[in-house]
Amino acid sequence: MKHWWPLRIAKFLAIAALALFVIGLVIMLLWNALVPDLFKGPVITFWQAVGLLLLSHILFRGWGGWHYAGGWRHRRWKHHLEERLAAMTPEERDKYKDELRRRCGWHPGQEAESKTSTSV
Repeated sequence: MKHWWPLRIAKFLAIAALALFVIGLVIMLLWNALVPDLFKGPVITFWQAVGLLLLSHILFRGWGGWHYAGGWRHRRWKHHLEERLAAMTPEERDKYKDELRRRCGWHPGQEAESKTSTSV
C-alpha cells in the first residue's frame, strides 16, 4: 500500500502558500503604485494586502465554499428540473408549469389584466 497522500497534501499546501504569496505581492504592488498617487491613500504592507484579499473575498463571494465556482448549483438545479419534466406527460408538464407560475406570482395574461383593472 502506497502512502502518497501526505505528499499530495504537502504539495497542495505549498502551491496554496505560493499562490497566496504571489497574489498578495501583486495586490500590494498595485495598491502602492496606484492608490497613494491617485487618491492620496496610505502605502500598505504585504500582510495588509493579504487582509484586503481576504476581505474582498468575503464581501464579494461570501463565506460559501466552492459552490459558486462555475455555477454548478444552478446547473444541478436545472438538470434536476429537466429530468423531472422529461418524466411527465404533456398534461402533467403543463399543470406543473402552471403551478410554478402561480407560486412565483407570474401569469401570462397578468399584465393585460392588471392594466385593464387599473384603467377602470
